[in-house]
Amino acid sequence: MSISTKIVDDFVANGVDFVTTVPCKQLAGVIEEVESRDAIYHIPANKEDEGMGLCAGAFMGGSRPAIIMQNTAIGVTVNTLVTLTQFYRMPLPMLISYRGELKEPVACQVEMAVHTKALLNQLNIPTYHFHKQEDANELDAILKYTFMCNKPVAILTDATFWGGY
Repeated sequence: MSISTKIVDDFVANGVDFVTTVPCKQLAGVIEEVESRDAIYHIPANKEDEGMGLCAGAFMGGSRPAIIMQNTAIGVTVNTLVTLTQFYRMPLPMLISYRGELKEPVACQVEMAVHTKALLNQLNIPTYHFHKQEDANELDAILKYTFMCNKPVAILTDATFWGGY
């Protein structure tokens, strides 16, 4: 089973039925897997904060949403995370490609990587960092946690997790 299939299987097993995605080379396999599942309503988004708004609407309509995005846009999502997702206690699994870490070939990605974990920590968002594909065995428990406590969680997946670029 591919890692993308395992991730989406865990989403479906935990009732995630709405996923919004922002294009990312690292996450392309997961996005393709989401698109192929009848159990998931998939809406691509142009920007991460727009995707979070879509997830909020889906949650208010009775769905269990998730967003798939890059860490490079964490900065533009701060207001949406605080004033919408956290204020209204919405569970939101965020599967995030952690660009700018080891094996990153694009120098400008490094600057946001330096701030990603600190921003998530400042927002009191539980953050999990997957380095190895075996780390994905924790995803089921992480998804159960976010829906139990009605909080967003960040799952950072770096280049090592995806096997490089």
